[in-house]
Amino acid sequence: MTETPLQNVPFSNQSENTSNSTICPDLNDWWEIVYYIVPKYIDTVCIIGMLGNVFVLLTYSLHKGPLKIAEIYLMNLAFADLVFLMCLPFWAENIRNEFNWPFGNFLCRSTSASISLNMYTSIYLLVAVSADRYLTFVHTLNHRGVRSKTLAKGICLVTWFFGIFLSIPNFMFRTVKHFPLWNISARTLDFPTTSWVTAESLIFNVVGFALPSTAIVFLNFSTICSLQKKAREGKALGTKCCKEHKGTKATRLIFTVVLMFLLCWTPYRFFVFLDILYQTEMIKGCFWGELLNFGEQFGYTLATTNSCINPMIYVFVGKYFRQKALEVFSQFIPCGFPWSWVSFKEKSSYFNVFPVRSSLA
Repeated sequence: MTETPLQNVPFSNQSENTSNSTICPDLNDWWEIVYYIVPKYIDTVCIIGMLGNVFVLLTYSLHKGPLKIAEIYLMNLAFADLVFLMCLPFWAENIRNEFNWPFGNFLCRSTSASISLNMYTSIYLLVAVSADRYLTFVHTLNHRGVRSKTLAKGICLVTWFFGIFLSIPNFMFRTVKHFPLWNISARTLDFPTTSWVTAESLIFNVVGFALPSTAIVFLNFSTICSLQKKAREGKALGTKCCKEHKGTKATRLIFTVVLMFLLCWTPYRFFVFLDILYQTEMIKGCFWGELLNFGEQFGYTLATTNSCINPMIYVFVGKYFRQKALEVFSQFIPCGFPWSWVSFKEKSSYFNVFPVRSSLA
């Protein structure tokens, strides 16, 4: 997460940013609720998310079959989420400590850079997997020379390096600074000039969200339209392609992952955009200041949820992932274990003498 310089400090105390004609309300009681509830929520997200993403990584790593192209992207996404979740306990303790950072400069920089890395890497991995679905269903005849596992691994590697590069400013300029007015030592981005602030804001909002989100929406919308068109054509001809049906089910998983990412991260990005307007004094006053502080806390807390939701999506939406997980972990699970989360068809496809070898296209 990339914060504005004073985002860690409750605005109700930031009297220097308000006009003299405005009396700011006392919201200390509301902040006490934030200090109590948000850290507990983040800790819960962290525990569930780490267990879930480790489960995903083990499933993909231990399965004997080769990874499909989409699975390569999803495995990298799970690893990015795991890196992000490992940083959350520090963030939770920071809020519990009323934004008084207790862990020193190095952890301040490294956790900020890691969270920023996850943000950039995750969204561009979703662009990549959306483009893969687009090539598979919209340009069916021309995608064979473009799609390959080697290329997918190369794209993932480039995405990680791109995320690391964009996270360097967070590592270089993030620091712990004492604020005498509030008597706390809080995390802040201490850029050398205002041009750095402007550049960082543009990169964070345009490169980090607006452009990739536009690409994701376009690619998935085009894919949905193509699938609907093919479904209508197949229905008119009275035929149903088995391979196409499997691909549609695999694509449903991708759509769900993308949709949940946008739903979880868009509110936070919206409040960050409003914060830019506030910093440039295009919007002023206590109302906007209080709204932004509470809004960014709410938005970021919602955004953390995304990293623990993805493994649940794989289990409940991803039929082929469930089959892989069943193949990997069935030998470790007692015979009396309730298999209610696995359909009869999936169980029979695994325990059959000739198991079905189907996965993401």
